[in-house]
Amino acid sequence: MALNKLALIRYKTIDHCLRLRHRKWTLEDLMEKVSDALYEFEGIKNGISKRTIQSDLQLMRSNKLGYNAPIVVLHRKFYTYEDPSYSISNSPISIGDMQKMKEAVEVLKHINGFSSFDEMSDIVARLENSIHSKKDNSPSIIQLENNKLLKGLSFISPLHQAIREKTPLLISYQSFKATQKQDLVFSPYLLKEYRNRWFIIGHHKKSEGLITLALDRIDTIEEMGKNSYKEYTGIDFERYFSDTIGVTKTQKDRGHRVILLINARNAPYVETKPLHSSQQILDKKEDGSILIRIDVVLNFELEREILGFGESIKVLSPRNLQTRIIRRLEAAKQLYADNSENKGSSPAKS
Repeated sequence: MALNKLALIRYKTIDHCLRLRHRKWTLEDLMEKVSDALYEFEGIKNGISKRTIQSDLQLMRSNKLGYNAPIVVLHRKFYTYEDPSYSISNSPISIGDMQKMKEAVEVLKHINGFSSFDEMSDIVARLENSIHSKKDNSPSIIQLENNKLLKGLSFISPLHQAIREKTPLLISYQSFKATQKQDLVFSPYLLKEYRNRWFIIGHHKKSEGLITLALDRIDTIEEMGKNSYKEYTGIDFERYFSDTIGVTKTQKDRGHRVILLINARNAPYVETKPLHSSQQILDKKEDGSILIRIDVVLNFELEREILGFGESIKVLSPRNLQTRIIRRLEAAKQLYADNSENKGSSPAKS
């Protein structure tokens, strides 16, 4: 059964609502959300009828589209998924859809030949791998970085929608340093990934400037009235993070000139995979080592990047960054010194 664009928007909107377990969804609530989505994506102002939503729910329950959605009605009023992990996006792909996806991938691969579509390479590879692995249960031929134990990924979709619709959220959050959760009235602006971990950047009602929350530290999110949403008026985020490795930055932070010496063994690696887009090679030594400059904010992620190279890198400037790296290396060395002392003082076995 072929799907038209409007029907797909309706099904995906209903699916998104029913996956949000913290809220109870009446038929009228679903009608309102679907109407908002049709207006946002297609400019349709007429809304949607109750009969259409009822028909959509019945169709999603059936096997006609391959969904077999476990939609139940609680207290004869509230709609939800009986299986909390269910989503129509997890439904198996039909043979017809598989063929269409293969054709779409071929088109994308053709478009991808143009330099203006270079950023689509990763998307094409993911689609090809997904199709290949689903066809005849063939093994995957691409292995992408994935941490199945990572928490908070289920929040990506509702946070993305909240950003698009400028909806403030009540977020229950507990940072690594906090002893208990706190409730934040939060206006979300940007979802950002760094090293397979997701973050949301926005404004907290009781703080100045921007704050960054890790999705794996979020416990619950709840939509609030739109009148409490605070618009973002700063510079665009491409420029905001242009001088940053990772996500740790305040609006007052500015990039510093960082000079690093890379030994000969790691020089080719750093040349072909720059530490930051601002990287410049200042000098190539006779022994094969290189001197580089990057202009970045002095944050935790920068220190982790430098420490990851161990003895292969040396911070020449700024002095305060060099001092912090020396202290952390000395602390790391002390861990092993303490371990050696404990072994030496252990009683001998008879």
